[in-house]
Amino acid sequence: MNNSWRFLKEALESLNANKLRTGLTMLGIVIGVAAVISMLAIGAGAESSITDSIETMGSNLLFVTINDDATNPEPLTLADAKAILDSGGAPNVLAVAPTVSLNNEVSFGGSSIYTSITGLTPDYASVRNEELSVGRFISQEDIEKHATVVVIGMDIVDELFDSPLDPLGSKLRIGNNLYQIVGILESKGGTAMGSSDNQVYLPITTAQSRLITRSSAHEEVNLISVSTINSEVMDDAMNEVTNILRARHNISGDDEDDFSILSQEVFTEAAESITGVLTVFLGGIAAISLLVGGIGIMNIMLVSVIERTKEIGLRKAVGARDRDIMLQFMVESLIIGLVGGIIGVLLGWGISSAIGSVAMMGGTALNAEISIDSVLLAVTFSVTVGLVFGIYPASRAAKLEPVEALRTE
Repeated sequence: MNNSWRFLKEALESLNANKLRTGLTMLGIVIGVAAVISMLAIGAGAESSITDSIETMGSNLLFVTINDDATNPEPLTLADAKAILDSGGAPNVLAVAPTVSLNNEVSFGGSSIYTSITGLTPDYASVRNEELSVGRFISQEDIEKHATVVVIGMDIVDELFDSPLDPLGSKLRIGNNLYQIVGILESKGGTAMGSSDNQVYLPITTAQSRLITRSSAHEEVNLISVSTINSEVMDDAMNEVTNILRARHNISGDDEDDFSILSQEVFTEAAESITGVLTVFLGGIAAISLLVGGIGIMNIMLVSVIERTKEIGLRKAVGARDRDIMLQFMVESLIIGLVGGIIGVLLGWGISSAIGSVAMMGGTALNAEISIDSVLLAVTFSVTVGLVFGIYPASRAAKLEPVEALRTE
């Protein structure tokens, strides 16, 4: 224990005697650890932000779309959506929300915006977890009457109106018709399926009759969102929906389905996979700077060996063993790696927090997440780098012959 304390004390005195050199040597480690910590934190924050965003679409969702790769695919219709819910063949389905989407110009006064317009049913609000800031959602009466009413997102409000309270009751122009605003959606940002903040919602029957010119498309829908009872029955519900649609579209045997069904889990897993790869990639690039820092430690320690040749010779002459000399230089490298790692963690935390704040100011929800695992990984890596790159200089110092070292000018 006494020897360990002596080695530590001597190492600290040696490093303190050359503060500038020690600081510059440590800088490479600090930058490397800070880069690793901030990249891993930003990657974890991005993954969390994306998955949270996907979850805002609703829970336990299936998405049914047309399979364009199939030969002569039959379109999805309102009748298909109704059959999924009412046929009795899908007991694990809780609710169904068919939608038809198109892009068009929306204008009010002298302002206009080209945006996404979605025709939907009242169940869309519960299936896709939509909440209102003010007003009401599309009702069944609106569907039956083909009412010219709309519910709009906050981005539309910001683009066309001065105040979030002014739009309610006002009339937007879409194509040749005016539509009264009856509700404004709560802002919830973008998702894998688009942003409701930049949407205009109206009754699906109104969209089909007034905005879609093809008469054959007046019963067609682009997407059917299906909400299941719980997450455990997702696969069963998918099989039930598949069987219902295959029967309705007269698909038998091994014939290819003319529709596709994706689960919410697919989007989540894809997002996690992509962000995971990016995090590893960015972390790997950042780790290169740690290796550069390690090379800096080796270079400086080699210089230190040359400068302290006489000191090493004198210590050996009075009885210091090769092991003692090697340990002293190893401890110095260890201290540089450890202290540099700790400072780098603090700097990385500051950088990731700053990036998160800048992202929030730009309207992107990015909460950089620093985990204990990433901190331990970065510090362990920095200490290991310090030790590994300190071995050669320490070994070289230990091998100096006392007589030759003392003769050195």
